[in-house]
Amino acid sequence: MRDDIIFSEKGASLTARLECEIDHHTSRSMREKIDKALFESRPEQLILDFSGVRFMDSSGLGLILGRCEVASALGISVRLIGLSDRLMKLVRLGGIDRVKNLTVTK
Repeated sequence: MRDDIIFSEKGASLTARLECEIDHHTSRSMREKIDKALFESRPEQLILDFSGVRFMDSSGLGLILGRCEVASALGISVRLIGLSDRLMKLVRLGGIDRVKNLTVTK
């Protein structure tokens, strides 16, 4: 089984490429892994790459919001990339694209 998150660092950015479906079964583990990486590397920017995500429900919105809160407390900005049209619609409907300290690009 492959990892559900692939981390990479470049400059002051930490990228977490999400490689699975995001639902209530997977989101807890993903939250823990991303938070651990944030506390260990302390980047200036966290990039959440959704290009490998085939499905996401409201648990994914909670995952994003929670990471924004943790990152903000550490002075880290968050950027979402690789969102499919379906995921972009979910993010917009959930109001996630209006969160302070967060940039959303397709």
